Amino acid sequence: MPKINILPKEVYSLIAAGEVVERPMSIVKEMVENSIDAGAKHITIEIKNGGTTYIRITDDGCGIAREDVQKVFISHATSKISTGADLDSILTLGFRGEAMSSVAAVAKVELLTKTEAENVGTRYEIAGGEELDFSAAGCPNGTTVVVRDVFFNVPARMKFLKKDVTEGNAVQGIVERMAVSNPGISFRFIRDGKQVLITAGNGDLKSTVYSVFGAALSDTLVQVEYAYEGMRVSGYVSRPHQSRKSRAMQFFFINGRFVKSATAMAALEQAYKNLIMVGRFPACVLNIELDAKLVDVNVHPAKIEVRFANEKPIFNLIYYGVKTAVESQDSVKEASLPDNGISEIYKAAKPAAAKTDFFIKAEKPDQLRFSSASLNSRTLASPKKEIKKAENQISGSFVQKETVSLKIDLQQAAAEKPPVKNEERFDISFEEQEAPQPVIVEEKKAAPPFRIVGEAFKTYIIAEIENDLYYIDKHAAHERMNYEQLKAQTEISAQLLLSPVAVRLSAEEYSVITDNIPLLSKCGFLVEDFGNTSVIVREAPSMLDGADIEDLIVETAQKLLEHKTDIEPDKMDWIFHSTACRSAVKGGDYTSERERELFVEKLLSMPDIRYCPHGRPVMIKISKYELEKQFGRIQ
Repeated sequence: MPKINILPKEVYSLIAAGEVVERPMSIVKEMVENSIDAGAKHITIEIKNGGTTYIRITDDGCGIAREDVQKVFISHATSKISTGADLDSILTLGFRGEAMSSVAAVAKVELLTKTEAENVGTRYEIAGGEELDFSAAGCPNGTTVVVRDVFFNVPARMKFLKKDVTEGNAVQGIVERMAVSNPGISFRFIRDGKQVLITAGNGDLKSTVYSVFGAALSDTLVQVEYAYEGMRVSGYVSRPHQSRKSRAMQFFFINGRFVKSATAMAALEQAYKNLIMVGRFPACVLNIELDAKLVDVNVHPAKIEVRFANEKPIFNLIYYGVKTAVESQDSVKEASLPDNGISEIYKAAKPAAAKTDFFIKAEKPDQLRFSSASLNSRTLASPKKEIKKAENQISGSFVQKETVSLKIDLQQAAAEKPPVKNEERFDISFEEQEAPQPVIVEEKKAAPPFRIVGEAFKTYIIAEIENDLYYIDKHAAHERMNYEQLKAQTEISAQLLLSPVAVRLSAEEYSVITDNIPLLSKCGFLVEDFGNTSVIVREAPSMLDGADIEDLIVETAQKLLEHKTDIEPDKMDWIFHSTACRSAVKGGDYTSERERELFVEKLLSMPDIRYCPHGRPVMIKISKYELEKQFGRIQ
């Protein structure tokens, strides 16, 4: 049997250091967290060669008393906690007392520090765990830590470090996250002698995001402020039509600590369901404030992963907070046209003219310029109470809850329609019809005054509203209107098919359809087992008049096979997607002038409809200002 040895200090120190210090980024993270815990208002981070040869962290925090300086580099020495009970309510970023001892075990460290009560500061130097200097020194209040030659005594670890530029990018990433999680602290980051980041430290998160990530992100954000069951979420999320190709710009913080949370990520993306396209992701900077006893941060060496006592309230907090913010503050997507130098040509050719009040007071591109059509937030059903409509809505005349159906026969418009071969009627009229159960539609705004300009490519209806042109994708808009109608109904309005539709399926498709007959019934389909891997459809949602029922059932079977573990509401949701899509008017279908007019009127009276169920925008706005700029009418 092999002999059991007690490892010497220099060996077990290196092993322990490996858990905390993985790369220069780990060192920067731990030391900046110490500066934040020390109450610093200004923090400067400087690195060279990706941090492998030089790291300097300077802060104006409380400093370290001389009698405590040597204790800083002893393993498990900390001022953050003193008893085991303190682990249940950790409010500081650091608490284990491992960081500085781990850094000192694998690098050369110099520390300069002074408290306000001391007249002279302290200089301490340690390398590879061995003390080299402990003396008095002149320095300002606060602490400066210089780390040189990381892993100088562990050459095997040096081989696993990446290129300097990669390590430097990792350090910059952690500094950026620290900055946006602490907008009240001014951060300054210097990389290889060049200042690449500075924040104001004025407490304004939006300006901090701008300083860190630039206008490309900050200009796409809407504010989130929401409280639920003693918890609070605040910060910013991106507008749906300005989503991103990856989750790289999703930042979550728990009580100011950057974390990676599958619960938070799922809640965020669920709030954007049906608002962004598949494969696109929202950006966010969200801080969740909650009782420290409800979250365990002591589950990961780097303290990035956390464990919640109950994940459901966290999910609800983020989901309802984000959904409320997005639906109350999002606006119609606006197209901007390239300048192409036209305005400069006119500027050179024409004498300067005084600007009128219209141009001086021109509104921001993302604002609607008609009062009665500003987009209001949709009332959401929270777990305990309905979320009140945002107070910043622009008032307008509302039609209270009413019993209506979006499917109406525009017979009066048929006479205007010229004969077209194999034509399909655009069946979207709005007169009231009887149904087995009344459809309760949420409050609607009266449509603003508009004028139909025409239709492009038999797909995009063009409407003029004050100083804006709206290009409306009639299929996407009609699809969303149908989808909202299906979701709003407590019982789907179905109709008996004149000729029942027999659908032949594969063995797997047949099995999954027959197993889900009750689910299909809730979605408006009366499906019966017809034997020999076939089913027969006798009833379908009334809006599917003329649609290909057989193809829809096959598509549903395939989705049921792909999403066997989905919960019933999710299954119903994507069945509604398919139904709404197939029942909507198609791009290229002829629509008469009267049909366009009634369609646009109905759409504008439902300001919540901004995206189709697949996340594509239903309309795009081009302002008169943009057009006049292109034609050189304005400078």
